[in-house]
Amino acid sequence: MSFNIDEWEPTTKIGTQVKEGTITDIDEIFEKGLPIMELEIVDALLPDLEEEVMDVNLVQRMHKSGRKVNFRVIVAVGNKNGYVGLGQGKAREVGPAIRKAVDNAKYNLIKVRRGCGDWGCVCGKQHTVPFKVTGNTGSVDVTLIPAPAGVGLAVGNVGKTILGLAGIKDVWSSASGQTQTTVNFAFAVFDALKELSKVKATKGELKGMGVL
Repeated sequence: MSFNIDEWEPTTKIGTQVKEGTITDIDEIFEKGLPIMELEIVDALLPDLEEEVMDVNLVQRMHKSGRKVNFRVIVAVGNKNGYVGLGQGKAREVGPAIRKAVDNAKYNLIKVRRGCGDWGCVCGKQHTVPFKVTGNTGSVDVTLIPAPAGVGLAVGNVGKTILGLAGIKDVWSSASGQTQTTVNFAFAVFDALKELSKVKATKGELKGMGVL
């Protein structure tokens, strides 16, 4: 279903500012550290988001009323230009589980710091991670390493999807732990991307990495 901003009735101050045109860039929200409480904010400011289903898994658990069966779905969203989100949803049917996962991914949306951090590459374009970074979820550790232009995404298929949606074209990587567990591997890659924004660097250092 396509988003129609005219039919949207905001319930938060940020939502109202977005609809009125006071806020026109999602970076204004991220820079102030404000929480996104309405999905329509993301739909209005990033209308070109793409969705990719990463994993569909049948989950069973015993309940006093009998065996309960749900589908757990992992979905990544991104605009292939610096914004990506990862989420999961559970429901008795696949369709509703996917919709829940998409919504969750939008709420988890982050801005990804990109650059040209490999010493052997001087293109100056934002095509890789600006520096080595590690993410962790459960038993899985994933390290992303800057790579020169043309290398491509040297990471598992799950990582390729998430990094591609984030707009990263080249990267080397290493991983340890139960990497065959899709959910943990996916969230470890996503955690690494979040860690990029936590590293403190001077303006001069960032410029040298091609970030600015």
